[in-house]
Order: sequence, then C-alpha cells, then structure tokens
Amino acid sequence: MKLSIVIPVFNEERTLAALVARVLATPYEKELIVVDDASTDGSARIIAELAARHPELVPLRHAKNRGKGAALASGLARVTGDILLIQDADLEYDPADYPALLRPFQEGDADVVFGSRFLGGPFGRVHLYHHYLGNRFLTALSNLFTNLNLTDMETCYKVFRREVAQRLELKSRGFAVEPEITAKVARMGVRIYEVPIRYAGRDYAAGKKIRPRDGWIAVWAILRWGLFR
Repeated sequence: MKLSIVIPVFNEERTLAALVARVLATPYEKELIVVDDASTDGSARIIAELAARHPELVPLRHAKNRGKGAALASGLARVTGDILLIQDADLEYDPADYPALLRPFQEGDADVVFGSRFLGGPFGRVHLYHHYLGNRFLTALSNLFTNLNLTDMETCYKVFRREVAQRLELKSRGFAVEPEITAKVARMGVRIYEVPIRYAGRDYAAGKKIRPRDGWIAVWAILRWGLFR
C-alpha cells in the first residue's frame, strides 16, 4: 500500500522542515506532494532544499496565492499512491497518528477516514473555547445536510482511497474545501470512519491562519454543497 501525502503550504517556514522530517520518518512507502501556495517567506527555498535531498518529495508551486482548496486540488492531480492523506504543514497534527488513520483501510473496512480531535485522542492542547464552539457548530450544521454523525468535520486529517479522492473534483479555493469534501464523500455513499487523534493547536502569535470570517465562509459552503451539487 503506497501512501500519498498532500501538504498545502503557505508561509510555514518555521515548521515546514520539522513536519516533513516527521512525515518521512513514518514507516510507509510514500510520496509527499508539497504544494507551495505562493508563499512570501522562506517556504519555497525550504521546499526546494528538501526536494533535492529526498526524491520522494514532489514540489509544486502556485504563481499566485489561491487558497488551501486550490492547493489540495493541485496535489490531488499528481498523486500516485493507493491512499491519499491530507497533512497541514503547521505541526498542529502529528504524523505519529498515521497508524490509527490507516488501520481501517488496512483491515478493509473504510473508504474514507476522518481524524477527530474530539474523540479523546492521547492528548490535546487546551486552546480557545470559541474555536471549539465554532468547530462543533459547523460540524453539527454539516451533519444536518449530510446525515453523517461526524464529530469533527473541520479536521485537517482526511484520508481517502485513491479512487474516492479522484472523484472529488474540488471547486473551493480556501478553507471552504473542508465542508465541500465532507458533502461530496457523503453523497458517494462510501464507508466513512472516524478515529481519535492528538492535536496541538497553535495560537495567532504562532501563525494560525483561521479567522472569524472563515467561519461564515464555512457556513456558506455547507449550505452550498448541502443544497446543490
């Protein structure tokens, strides 16, 4: 089983090299599709240096900043593995959870796996309560339209069989991609699992990019993909 890991990057010079090192240390046949969404810091240089040392790392770059959804779409178009895993570059999500995320595939039970921050992973950083409430509200609203009983729709860790991932045809350009993915896999009628993961959420001083307006964008995306194909 070959694992394709798509890593969207925008201005993550502080964490990118450490994250890639953790991913490379996981015991799987793998490729890393690292998509630089027109970073303005040193991320592009770091990606080039890592690609020169690690042939399993495939670097892609957008000429203009287009958002996480566009970066994921670019990555999906290049994967060759059996399983596709989405990995943020900010160290909030730990590649040590890959065994838990991949187990439902290895046992032949799942077509899609979501890693949930709210199912009681081994640890989680105590963080902002308003973010927690926002995540739970968006997940509940999404569940109303998809009829899924997810606990964490907004999670970064979404994992797919390749044939499922290739049917997504992502349209969202920013963080609205999370509700879009969820709505589309729900419509496919595939087998979806959740597993608990650890989470070390960062704050705005450390570079967190989610803003309150992204919550309203997510609400619109839930309505859009819930009501229209």
